[in-house]
Amino acid sequence: MTGSGLDGDGRPNGPGSSRYRGTAYRATTGAPVVPPHPSRVDLHTHSSLSDGVLEPAALVEAAAAAGVKCLALADHDTLAGVRELCAPGRGPLALELLPGVEINSVATGIDRLWEGELHILGLGVNPSDDGFETTLERQRQGRAHRFELMLDRLRELGLGVDAYLQDESAAAGTSLGRPKVARALVAAGHASSVDDAMRRLLARGRPAYVQRQGIGPREAIAAITAAGGLPVLAHFPDARSRADLVRELMSAGLRGLEVHYRRFDAETVAEMEALARELGLVPTGGSDYHGDGETYAEAHATIFVPEEDATLVFASLGRSAAGFPFDQPAP
Repeated sequence: MTGSGLDGDGRPNGPGSSRYRGTAYRATTGAPVVPPHPSRVDLHTHSSLSDGVLEPAALVEAAAAAGVKCLALADHDTLAGVRELCAPGRGPLALELLPGVEINSVATGIDRLWEGELHILGLGVNPSDDGFETTLERQRQGRAHRFELMLDRLRELGLGVDAYLQDESAAAGTSLGRPKVARALVAAGHASSVDDAMRRLLARGRPAYVQRQGIGPREAIAAITAAGGLPVLAHFPDARSRADLVRELMSAGLRGLEVHYRRFDAETVAEMEALARELGLVPTGGSDYHGDGETYAEAHATIFVPEEDATLVFASLGRSAAGFPFDQPAP
């Protein structure tokens, strides 16, 4: 994949590019999506085993209480939460759980990308695939190294947060990330919020930023495919204007596009829907819930993912629609 590269100081061009999750690559500030009824599908969430707040079981409980019938847990670079939820003896879950993972692929040489990354979701991956687990373990090791380098930089700045960090490696398969550092900065009084910590200290070009190391988008797509999953381009609202890039990812095996995303306005969703149809990509959607400053119920109230999207995802994975969780009409 080729491109003109990032701008001179290594940051993406464009308004709001230094902001963390709030802009989802670029702000979409038009008319919001108005859910016709509470969404029963959420195909993009995170637990405390990567950069979320809730333990996996608590996340499932909160989603089920909000009316979700089909949930994908897509932690960054780890399936530990999925394995925990599906462990023998735990009993049935209150909803249909779709194993997922999110890989922040390093998009070297592709210009005008938020932090030089493309996020690839893997939906329906096999949690027992040893080869995929090896790939994810390498990613987690890279994350752990980056985590320590960020802490070093904060110490050099006189903003050490060691006393506010728990044992972040206690749980097997835990995937470390910047939100954990950001939360420690808030707890230490060095930032007013996670977004504030990201903008001022941890985002690209900021004093404690450390560049990510890891696999590229082609390798991420190939690894997800080999593990039996559906590779999906996540929260990329510029997909319409960068359709050539999307087509290039399709040539590498990309099969889905995150169309319904809580940070997308109604116009962007319509553009993404049209592009998915045009290119023959499976549409998906989700809250990307992490839990900073809001409950799952609050996040859930802002999203709507059509149940047809979940049906298409399951069909693309070769799973029968028989017994699918939408056995009752939506309210």
